[in-house]
Amino acid sequence: RPVPFSFPQTFDKILIANRGEIACRVIKTCKKMGIKTVAVHSDVDSSAVHVKMADEAVCVGPAPTNKSYLNMDAIMNAIKQTGAQAVHPGYGFLSENKEFAKRLAAEGVSFIGPDTHAIQAMGDKIESKLIAKAAKVNTIPGYDGVVKDAEEAVKIAGEIGYPVMIKASAGGGGKGMRIAWNDEETREGFRFSSQEAASSFGDDRLLIEKFIDNPRHIEIQVLADKHGNALWLNERECSIQRRNQKVVEEAPSTFLDPDTRRAMGEQAVSLAKAVKYSSAGTVEFLVDSKKNFYFLEMNTRLQVEHPITECITGLDLVQQMIRIAMGYKLQHKQSDIPINGWAIESRVYAEDPYKSFGLPSIGRLSQYQEPLDLHNVRVDSGIEEGSDISIYYDPMISKLVTYGKTREEALKKMEEALDNYVIRGVTHNIPLLREIIVHPRFVSGDISTKFLPEVYPDGFKGHMLTAGERRELLATAAALYVAVEIDGEKVEVSGEWNLASALLPLTINGKHRTLQVYKHAYVYSFIGVLKVAEGQEICVIEAMKMQNSMTAAKAAKVKSVHCKAGDTVGEGDLLVELE
Repeated sequence: RPVPFSFPQTFDKILIANRGEIACRVIKTCKKMGIKTVAVHSDVDSSAVHVKMADEAVCVGPAPTNKSYLNMDAIMNAIKQTGAQAVHPGYGFLSENKEFAKRLAAEGVSFIGPDTHAIQAMGDKIESKLIAKAAKVNTIPGYDGVVKDAEEAVKIAGEIGYPVMIKASAGGGGKGMRIAWNDEETREGFRFSSQEAASSFGDDRLLIEKFIDNPRHIEIQVLADKHGNALWLNERECSIQRRNQKVVEEAPSTFLDPDTRRAMGEQAVSLAKAVKYSSAGTVEFLVDSKKNFYFLEMNTRLQVEHPITECITGLDLVQQMIRIAMGYKLQHKQSDIPINGWAIESRVYAEDPYKSFGLPSIGRLSQYQEPLDLHNVRVDSGIEEGSDISIYYDPMISKLVTYGKTREEALKKMEEALDNYVIRGVTHNIPLLREIIVHPRFVSGDISTKFLPEVYPDGFKGHMLTAGERRELLATAAALYVAVEIDGEKVEVSGEWNLASALLPLTINGKHRTLQVYKHAYVYSFIGVLKVAEGQEICVIEAMKMQNSMTAAKAAKVKSVHCKAGDTVGEGDLLVELE
């Protein structure tokens, strides 16, 4: 709910040095502000949604990111070619690259983000920790210098006390990180972390700090101008993660009381002021079970999960970043920043959630329908029906955001939105997202960064239907043809039967349910569970120019699919698992 605004003209034209949903997100605010936009794209993204949305578009190279979206020379040429006065980098790619910010400054082009000093200071984990300590920000106990070798690592770990975290100074995204519980694991962790750090970041420097076991990951959004003013815009709870990457986020957190929230906010602002920060930024903290909080890192860019902060504060963060880059003062005081309601974000990925909570899936979106007809639902996406999910880029499909006056309302809306989200052509993680948001531990707020491995120690297996849910599903399938009794109990099913639609909104025994109907008859998605009927064709194998239909021997749930159209398969290969 962005607040109305009026202020003098900012930029005439902004180039967005990014792709996908974040490029589309920035373009939307630019349009609202009357600013012309330039999209950059790789050759495979030439018909992408962000390219269609922008006023102009420039191809900056072939598909690999180092030849296109990370190609500074090509992007600098696009800026000159189009006369863009400013660049919004989004997140990822060049958003925290101080060299890119320097090159823009040298050309007199505004970088919509902080200056190079802040990017450099906060981008180095060792330097940022020293600055944080000097600014009286709580830091995790650890060694402040660079660890020279494995034996020094063992010595330092012994002084700090196990468990310890060994991590790359220039790291991020979970790379170059190891937890060690003893001397042997420290030696091994030092070796692996330094190798990963060198290959991922070109920098093998490591640091060691106390590992906070079973923490929450809670971050504070800050906003600062070029005149020394800074605000904290409340927190985001980001503890639901897999492989150190966030899956579900919410604002505010169920865990923070007003005093802890204020203390975290004030420390985040103190850090921002210490590096003369200007623009939107995020200070990440680890919070233990006793509400002790420790500085983790500062992200000097717009975060993926910024929409939930926008929902509860009413601020458009992209608009604020553009104003600040133009030199305007902040429009608000700290007392102006509210917590209105509750917002939840689910990251919808083209991933198979049954494999390590999400391994990338590629393909073309043969059918795609966002649940935007629902009230208080926001979808930030950069794809459409027919879009390809490519091997070259992040497999995110969208960020699904729901809002409510209360957390219960926002969660109920998320459940409804996930049930009404139609995605065909790629495997996606909606079954996992739906299970998370209805899980009793999540609903009660009993979460930590270990939530997924603790709740699903053997991996995510999908929703187990209760006896009642099984009856509902079987009755609904049968009701498409005849009325039935299931297990001796009558089940009443009513609704508008439109088999041309991908969605079937029904009332089952007085309860609202939404089924998704796949293009093959008798295949339904219900509460995230995919079912097939006896005799249903599962796949077709072509051999010696003959097509052989493989059918289900009995009604079952599809556990996993191990092949895709066009694959070459051999005798004995596992194609589809049913249970």
